[in-house]
Amino acid sequence: MEFRALPQIQSGAHTARARPCRAHPFAGCAQHSGHWLRARQQHGRSGRALPGARVLGVDSSENMVAAACAAHPEFEFRVCEAPQGLDALGGGFDIVFSNACLQWIPEHRTLLPALMRQLRPGGVLAVQIPVQQSQPMHRIIAETARREKWRTAFPAPPRAFHNLQQNEYFDVLGELTQEFTMWEITYYHRMPSHAAMLEWYRATGMRPYLDKLNKAQQEEFERDVSAQLVQAYPAQRSGEIIFRFPRLFFTAVRPGA
Repeated sequence: MEFRALPQIQSGAHTARARPCRAHPFAGCAQHSGHWLRARQQHGRSGRALPGARVLGVDSSENMVAAACAAHPEFEFRVCEAPQGLDALGGGFDIVFSNACLQWIPEHRTLLPALMRQLRPGGVLAVQIPVQQSQPMHRIIAETARREKWRTAFPAPPRAFHNLQQNEYFDVLGELTQEFTMWEITYYHRMPSHAAMLEWYRATGMRPYLDKLNKAQQEEFERDVSAQLVQAYPAQRSGEIIFRFPRLFFTAVRPGA
């Protein structure tokens, strides 16, 4: 049964028209998919936007998938290791959507073609990826890990993100389709304190580092990082801190429609 789904995919000034859809997968973090679906339900739009659709969320974590299934039994979620497990999903999807997930997965030159293969001709790949590599928080964590005191814990500092450079994504997408768009937005998050910033980053950019430390080491590593945040992120007159967070977006249409 054909129906018209998301009339627009929007961010900032960019708008990409969506086509009539039959199925919607959400390739990426099942937990993030749940957040997106809850937001749409709270605004009263989910039922109208996805009537009769097949919605599939995938994640490599069994715990994430179990939590998503419990929170949203009306949708389907599966454990899937990307990119090698993607072809088992069957393909033929109208939209493959990933929000703040792909940075955890290596080999994007292989990953993006695998995601595109899941689309029907004319289907849309829509991706958002944090690009924090040039930001002070990311630099402070990496430099702290290279200090003499942490060399035993980090003989080879872990790679937090697997992003390509923007021009590299352009070339990869250009080899897959002529119909793609890229843009970047920097969000200015208002943080009440430097401790709040650290709490935010603890589950993202710091996670690969903290996973290699015991509890006492984790606390000491966080203190070393926190001591450098005050200078890198000065407080505003209100006492709040601006946490700049750039994100790269792109949409790409599979050829052949």
